[in-house]
Amino acid sequence: MQLTERTERVRTTVRLPRPLYEEARRVVEKSISPAQTINDFFVAAILAYLKHLERRQIDAAFAAMAEDTDYQKEASLIAEEFSLFFWDATATTERD
Repeated sequence: MQLTERTERVRTTVRLPRPLYEEARRVVEKSISPAQTINDFFVAAILAYLKHLERRQIDAAFAAMAEDTDYQKEASLIAEEFSLFFWDATATTERD
């Protein structure tokens, strides 16, 4: 997800546990984070969490592929075909 200055903004209200809010505010005020405002901090945190969830979904899909015997057979065939093509292309290049 790519956010820019021109990305439409939506105003919302979020209820946070006070200790979480205070820690986030402290991080912003002490310039520990690149976020300049508490709003920027929350946007960055939500984006980071969404990316984390997306990576988990991708990892889960790869884990399923690792246990899929049909996929493993197909991947082996593709790798073998690529290997043959690679060696043929290398031999052609060396001859030229």
